[in-house]
Amino acid sequence: MTDTVLILGGYGAVGREAAAALTADATVIVAGRDPDRARPVPGAVAMRVDATDPAGLAGALEGVGAVLMCAETGDARVARACLERGIGYVDVSASRHVLAAIRELDGLAVERGATAVLSVGLVPGVTNLLARICAERSPARDLRIGVLLGSGERHGPAALAWTLDGLGGLGGSWTMRFPPPYGERTVHRFPFSDQYTLPGTLGAASVRTGLCLDSRLATGLLAAAGRPAVAGLLRRPAVRGLLLRALGGIRPGGDGFAVTVRSGTAQAAFSGRRQSRATGRAAALLVRRLPALPPGVRHIEQLVDPVAFLTELAAGGFGLHLGEAGEGGPA
Repeated sequence: MTDTVLILGGYGAVGREAAAALTADATVIVAGRDPDRARPVPGAVAMRVDATDPAGLAGALEGVGAVLMCAETGDARVARACLERGIGYVDVSASRHVLAAIRELDGLAVERGATAVLSVGLVPGVTNLLARICAERSPARDLRIGVLLGSGERHGPAALAWTLDGLGGLGGSWTMRFPPPYGERTVHRFPFSDQYTLPGTLGAASVRTGLCLDSRLATGLLAAAGRPAVAGLLRRPAVRGLLLRALGGIRPGGDGFAVTVRSGTAQAAFSGRRQSRATGRAAALLVRRLPALPPGVRHIEQLVDPVAFLTELAAGGFGLHLGEAGEGGPA
């Protein structure tokens, strides 16, 4: 286990969960632009860090063994700063462009003996590991991934804006079966990064990821917002700002989640409550494994045993479901 872990974006929902899981094993520094306005994380050290300020970031990295990135910066600058110093790096980003840029730093990471792990969270992350399980259990090379999120869980403005930006970006919908109590749902294709990275890491010929919400009404509104005419309207700053404020105060569903993957006859799913908790706990488990991983930049499914990792994660109060299509699990 790394002695000192710096969590950038440590005051957000995901960062707080990861910090809580790591404080028993390491010195944890939770960092953000304005820690005075954030709730303290018990057992962690607070630090003001602006990740966009190179000098401030350099100072924050002194004496740090690993960095967990829970904030979306839009580029690979923080990852590069860490790898140049030989510091391990774990990223929960869901932006495929950011992940692709960090992946280009593989040579630097190997040269400096540092490890960077990408796609660490619920989606991407748990979905990647479920996809590997299915790909290894079934000869089919066509992966379908369904993501069901709780529309009642509180999300920050950045997460809501990211969801709005993804609406209408990809077309298509299909049905998938989720673990109880959700059952069969229609998912709408959404630009999660796993469908772009898995063809390269698993050799899958086709990968599609779809999104729905636990509230069927909210899912219908989500689908409507992705239609070209509505999506164009949402690009207007005034309309976008109004909708973001409204979404921040509306919670028509619960805080449950489920992700399911199908490939041929193989199926696998993971479910529980509070997706931010699942992402934070998954990131913490990966940080613990970081010193034993080889140098370079890789996605999570390339580095850990998926069944062992998900079994340990599930012990924290989540459900892992493995089986064949038609056995009452996802189909």
